[in-house]
Amino acid sequence: MMTNLLLYRTDANRIKRLAQKIWILAITGFIALCVGCTPQTAGTELTIFAASSLSNAFTELAQTYETQNPEITIQLNFAGSSQLAAQISEGAPADIFASADSDQMNTAVASQRIDPEQIIPFLTNQLTIIAPLDNPANLMTLNDLAQTETSLILAAPNVPIRTYADQVIGRQTSDIQQNIYANLVSEEDNVRQIVAKIALGEADAGIVYISDITPDISSQVTTIPLNTTQNVTATYPIARLNDTPNPEEAHAFIQFILSPDGQDILRKWGFAPLDTSAAWQP
Repeated sequence: MMTNLLLYRTDANRIKRLAQKIWILAITGFIALCVGCTPQTAGTELTIFAASSLSNAFTELAQTYETQNPEITIQLNFAGSSQLAAQISEGAPADIFASADSDQMNTAVASQRIDPEQIIPFLTNQLTIIAPLDNPANLMTLNDLAQTETSLILAAPNVPIRTYADQVIGRQTSDIQQNIYANLVSEEDNVRQIVAKIALGEADAGIVYISDITPDISSQVTTIPLNTTQNVTATYPIARLNDTPNPEEAHAFIQFILSPDGQDILRKWGFAPLDTSAAWQP
């Protein structure tokens, strides 16, 4: 009886020691697995605030730059320049601001988050009238926007495309100006919303940038060009923010935009690049 009891205790101790070894091995393996899953040291993330009209071009610019610089990740925030300038003035974290006009860039300067000496004009754009594909109002010229029962969509006041559109309309006689604005049925937060609504046939016409007639939208709208005496040239500025935690990386990305390769991408998306050779530092 005593012998059986001793054997039982010996077996129980062996089982206990074996269970402890298995537990230790399991814990060691789990720790090793967790260590193996620990993310590598993160690279640099750049946050870029860009006018909505830059959506296609900056998306390609960012993808190209990330491919060439795998340590860089770019987060893009597209909206109307007035919205972006307001966000910057309210302290939203960002590294770079690309505006569709100087007024909204100046708003960011007034917030003391951008140094005027950092601002570089980097492209130009022009305006065009668009109508739904079937052009139900039979529009042919700018003055046709003054026709009765013609519905017009513009951007909201202070959005750069609205500022430029007001300049175009302001070159017409006072009667035509009054009649055009009388046909205004909607004011949008950014130019891409105008394009989308016209493509859907929600109004007879809108005034947008030439660069907004992208390949995916060109088959959905009719373009009514403005002649050279009516049109205006929109100049876009870009700058890094004073409080960016990544000043060197932000500067390098801006230099890429100013480079021949960056300017070629902008040209591909309908913009007219400026002579940036003086600002570009190869």
